[in-house]
Amino acid sequence: MNHRTQGGRTANDLGELREQAEHTRDELGRTVEALAAKADVKAQAEEKVAAAREKAAVAAGRAKEKAVVAADLLKERTAVATEQAKEKAAVTTGQVKEKTVAATDLLKEKTPDPVLEKAEVVAHKAKANRTPLVAATAALAGFLLVRRIIRGRRGRR
Repeated sequence: MNHRTQGGRTANDLGELREQAEHTRDELGRTVEALAAKADVKAQAEEKVAAAREKAAVAAGRAKEKAVVAADLLKERTAVATEQAKEKAAVTTGQVKEKTVAATDLLKEKTPDPVLEKAEVVAHKAKANRTPLVAATAALAGFLLVRRIIRGRRGRR
């Protein structure tokens, strides 16, 4: 302890006063900085804009992740549905073929032989003369269509 006096105070008192003054200066500096930050509207606005951008980026990232997950789920469901549809189509095709064969066999059993022979001859001739047969069918369809149109107009009068 130093007991020298200077203007009625001891050296210890002066050291304490200096420390208090330094502490008070530090507190005052921090207070002034805080007040300056509160008064700086432009900096506050920039901070808020930066925070809003970051928040929007996070939200956009989450939305993108959700969209990717939804797209993947949709792809999986579509693949499963397509596979199921293919399986059902294969089963149905098989059933139709079986029924067609059964109906053809039954028809052949019930149809007299002379009729079957004539049907085979007609089918063979139709295959040999496809072009004239198609032309004749188209002409008949056109004639029937024109006739129906004409009758339809007569009925409106």
